Amino acid sequence: MNSDIILNRGVEEIIERDHLEKKMAQKERLRVKLGIDPTASDLHLGHTVVLRKLKQFQEAGHQAILLIGDFTALVGDPSGKNEQRPQLTNEQVQENMKNYLQQAGLVLDLSKTEVRYNSEWYKDKGMDFFIDLTSKFTVARSLERDDFQKRLKENQDVSLLEVLYPILQGYDSVALKADVELGGTDQKFNLLTGRKVQKRYGEIPQDIITLPLIEGLDGIKKMSKSLGNYIGLTEKPQDMFNKIMSLSDQLMVKYFTLITDVSEQEIEKLKAEQANPSDYAPKEWKEKLATEIVRMYHGPEQARKTQEEFTRVFSNKELPTEIQEISIGADALSIIDLMTQWLGVSKTEAKNLVNQKAVQINDEVVTDWNTDVKIGDIIRSGPRRFVKVVN
Repeated sequence: MNSDIILNRGVEEIIERDHLEKKMAQKERLRVKLGIDPTASDLHLGHTVVLRKLKQFQEAGHQAILLIGDFTALVGDPSGKNEQRPQLTNEQVQENMKNYLQQAGLVLDLSKTEVRYNSEWYKDKGMDFFIDLTSKFTVARSLERDDFQKRLKENQDVSLLEVLYPILQGYDSVALKADVELGGTDQKFNLLTGRKVQKRYGEIPQDIITLPLIEGLDGIKKMSKSLGNYIGLTEKPQDMFNKIMSLSDQLMVKYFTLITDVSEQEIEKLKAEQANPSDYAPKEWKEKLATEIVRMYHGPEQARKTQEEFTRVFSNKELPTEIQEISIGADALSIIDLMTQWLGVSKTEAKNLVNQKAVQINDEVVTDWNTDVKIGDIIRSGPRRFVKVVN
């Protein structure tokens, strides 16, 4: 892996760049750390931005360290939060991280990855350790972060656990003897604290690399499972493809750059076309992005089939080869009742979809809430959701 790609493609900031470039030029084998707290049960494309950067270091011969923060997840990372994060139980953390390695293995070569859990060192630490660790920092410095300042100005609480979080994350770098730590731009305060903790323990401070956060399907907020705007790594190929096709045009360059291996030349071509709208074909670029991402996580054959299915349904206006079935247990049922059962929405939300002319029965747009569906009818909601009514 070319060091120029590692240090530049998709990178927001490097501290300290000169120091890191020198170590890489000298062919030192670096210990590169990425920490992920299991606060949700699935990884999504947003996680792959930093996972892929870790993979680049791994392919260049460095030691990739994937740290799963099963202890720090109990504390709760305050980064980017405008209110106190609900505290997780140990049972919730254990449940969340069941599939983390399998999903991280879709990006990393786990056979060459040092996988660690920070409960390894924290579970046996006594009060003397925590007294020593916390005595090395002041409350004033810990409260400098923007997240805390904003909440304090709005008279919102900041818990002592949240104040401790970056210090605990920083000690992870001491325990792992990290040379480099990766993180999103929202992690900068925590990463810098890691450098300070290492200094306090007499170690050479790690270099840090921050990477951009990617916006989710709404095109506004960062991708997050809690916001429902995410694309999961283990989603069905067709769902993954369809979601990508709904992305904003403005996100194309960012997604190609951060979560694919498409060449810089191809990305420059995309930029040039976007700058000249008469040359720009957004649907073609989105199909290329969707096909590439499905290929990465489901293989080339599935990517081909998924693209063909999309063309059949959305370009040729044909039905999907596989359609979900729903039993109504009667000869007929109102479209509103069917949608509440099928989509799990309220009657008000179902009526809004009808009002927006987003619902069809056998290719006919529904305009009346009281319309009934019958056995054998095929219902379409929006561009991507189909269901067949059965007894």
